[in-house]
Amino acid sequence: MVLDSGDTAFILICTALVMLMTPGVGLFYGGLVRRKNLISMFALSFVAFAVVSIQWVLFGYSLAFGPDIGGVIGGLDHAMLAGVGFDGDGIPDLLFMAFQMVFAAVTLAIITSAVAERIKLSSFIVFGFLWTTLVYDPLAHWIWGGGWASALGILDFAGGIVVHISAGWGALALALVIGKRAGFGQYGMEPHNIPMTLLGGALLWFGWFGFNAGSALAADGIAANALVVTNTAAAAGALAWMGASWINGKPSSIGMISGAIAGLGAITPAAGFVDPASAVIIGVVSGLICYYALLWRLSRNLDESLDAWAIHGVGGLWGTLALGIFAVAGIGGVAGVITGSPAQFGLQLIGAAAALGYAFAVTWICAKAVDLTLGLRVSEDEEYVGLDISQHGESINA
Repeated sequence: MVLDSGDTAFILICTALVMLMTPGVGLFYGGLVRRKNLISMFALSFVAFAVVSIQWVLFGYSLAFGPDIGGVIGGLDHAMLAGVGFDGDGIPDLLFMAFQMVFAAVTLAIITSAVAERIKLSSFIVFGFLWTTLVYDPLAHWIWGGGWASALGILDFAGGIVVHISAGWGALALALVIGKRAGFGQYGMEPHNIPMTLLGGALLWFGWFGFNAGSALAADGIAANALVVTNTAAAAGALAWMGASWINGKPSSIGMISGAIAGLGAITPAAGFVDPASAVIIGVVSGLICYYALLWRLSRNLDESLDAWAIHGVGGLWGTLALGIFAVAGIGGVAGVITGSPAQFGLQLIGAAAALGYAFAVTWICAKAVDLTLGLRVSEDEEYVGLDISQHGESINA
């Protein structure tokens, strides 16, 4: 196997871009919570990165990409990165490991949406370790590590299933276990810093170029196509969400950036298989359905606080199915319904349904186990004063 210096440099840059998405999530979420919980939301994203970084080296990478065991999970042959070195096919194995690690980290950061303003830091650390091991790693193996889904022909270019369905539908399960914030639905919990959220969204949009283009694992035409369709779907999603919200009131800036992220989540699984024209459709539909998913959540009085489910879960589900509709054989080697091959849509439906059910059920079990043993949420008094002080002993006013 021969290393390619250009591909290696490209993936090094993409790895750094994806790493930047985790603090981007912190900024995005931090602006959406009340002022007394800003440090807490930042900290949860950084803690997510730290927890996954250690778990991935210990055994997470091996569970995801080790030798297949029954199509379900990888073996422990690469625990402590045994056998993961400087050699590789185009890029070093060690770099591939790091690229996949930052994917896992941002996925755990996304799920913090469900527990904003009410989770114990210690409980999140335990939950994060369990969740990455029992939810993320198996899904990554199913799709990317040689598991049953990849053997069946189910596709996910950069994480519609592995990242967005797992985090979004996992967030819904986690929110149901931890319960609503005190006072939710009784008084306003408006974002305290909208420019911060917009900055976080901008960093996510920027980092997503490395997220999707880097998933080609080479500096080639597929990477270029992935970058273009990524930007196109994000822009279409932003305009679609903004337009829908405009009809119902005023076009909020939070809605615009939320629509962009919805478009980004939807194009992620399809980025290596569809053309720019299809990316417009994928982005528009994602912006609309994710907006109405958010409205549905609010109508049901569900406190999945920062809408990982509505944006990532619903957007990732749509994008996974859209791959089976719009895939062009001349780009990624597979065809979708529009180009004359309905079989791929059926496979995508199977993969999405399996991942959704697995992520929701196992997340619920992990959350319930932590809640019964350690307790997931802080006390009522701690929630009242805010997690910045009660969990970290810090305040942005200090």
